[in-house]
Amino acid sequence: MQYDGIAGKVAIVTGAGGGIGEGYAKGLASHGAKVVVAEIKKENGERVAEEIRTSGGDALFVEVDVGSPESTTAMAAAAIDAYGGIDFLINNAAIFGDMKLDSLLHVDWDYYQNFMNVNMNGALLCTRACRKSMKERGGGAIVNQSSTAAWMGVGYYGLAKLGINGITHALSRELGAQGIRINAIAPGPTDTQALRNTAGAAAGQIVAQLAIPRLGQPDDMVSMVLFLLSDAASWVTGQIISVDGGQITRP
Repeated sequence: MQYDGIAGKVAIVTGAGGGIGEGYAKGLASHGAKVVVAEIKKENGERVAEEIRTSGGDALFVEVDVGSPESTTAMAAAAIDAYGGIDFLINNAAIFGDMKLDSLLHVDWDYYQNFMNVNMNGALLCTRACRKSMKERGGGAIVNQSSTAAWMGVGYYGLAKLGINGITHALSRELGAQGIRINAIAPGPTDTQALRNTAGAAAGQIVAQLAIPRLGQPDDMVSMVLFLLSDAASWVTGQIISVDGGQITRP
């Protein structure tokens, strides 16, 4: 399915060196967007950008630490320098596959602060870095990566994603008059290496409890992100949309 309003646009995808973020980057490129593959792991990011170019797309790798104001500012500047501006931003980067499993009461404080800086504050920092260019180009669209964990009380990972939801709601009010829409996708358990590292054998038990009993695939999320960035969603902002096989049902 083709989505109007994506071809020729410039999109930054953070955490695009693997998993769902890689799917987002390649999905946008296949629809004609110019993609900035923003990734802290240089080898992974360069691989994805090269695969997009080999497939006929237009992609640039930029190394970024989304928890750093200086690094996110440099990321936006690199996109503007290469492509003239920014239209779309997908705040996907997060610590997940190799995260420490600990409780809020006992997790090392320095680790917790860094974790929240990347997993929650990173979305705000990237938005602050990209907003001006989006406004100058007449508007744009942002998609944040939330998670069903936001509603499940799952330690500091869930807390960070609940914060992502709050940031999405608050920024929809601040950005709307500038022609910038912002929404979030909340994936359920998705078949990525990060999930295998974190859930391991428990993934089967999680799947058994879903209304649609299978792991999600990155392509399930790609279809939603393309819709949210496209002209078809021109009056949609401030929404958290679950793509989760029925894991979470909310009134």
